[in-house]
Amino acid sequence: MKPLAEILRNHPHFEKVISSQKPYRKLDFSESNQDLLSRNLTETSVFSDYVFDVMLSKSQYIGIGGYDENRMIYRQRDHFTNQENARSIHLGIDIWAEAGEAIYAPLNGIIHSFAFNDNPGDYGPTIILKHALEEIEFYTLYGHLSLESLDGLYEGKPVKAGEKIASIGNFPENGDWPPHLHFQVISEIGDYKGDFPGVSSIEKRKYFLRICPDPNLILRI
Repeated sequence: MKPLAEILRNHPHFEKVISSQKPYRKLDFSESNQDLLSRNLTETSVFSDYVFDVMLSKSQYIGIGGYDENRMIYRQRDHFTNQENARSIHLGIDIWAEAGEAIYAPLNGIIHSFAFNDNPGDYGPTIILKHALEEIEFYTLYGHLSLESLDGLYEGKPVKAGEKIASIGNFPENGDWPPHLHFQVISEIGDYKGDFPGVSSIEKRKYFLRICPDPNLILRI
């Protein structure tokens, strides 16, 4: 059986998840971004201004990045630190764009599950799609959506490649983050529904990266 990463890498075409014509700019939220060390981003409006005004030059770009990034921004969020092994390894790719930006399915699938994960720092409205390629089933997760993105959904609902499935949400309903999409690929979802870890501890990094391959295999940005 082929690994999922190999199947995704060799698949000829995926539809764009975000169709904006703005150029992409890679964003860094690790310790190597020295600018972060002097900033208090606990206030979401301040964090959002920093992302869109400073990092994205007054929203001239779409922000991209974060897979397997050891992020220092999670140190300011109780959602990631109030446990024995603090979580800081990002398992998806974030696409930083204005609230309301449309999100599209990259390939055919069905609605696996959805939920409003409304704890501060969590995903907010979340959709998980189930797909199959070469008889291998896998999942894509879309987090930090608008609440209206969940309207009319039901488990098993068919979704076509290129179909609009959601839009990026604004804070605080999106988990209280600056507007962005968390996009993640999952090979083994277990009993999770409407939710799945998007950030892991350093101790569990290898395990989660094995079951959550690089989303850029689909995004191809």
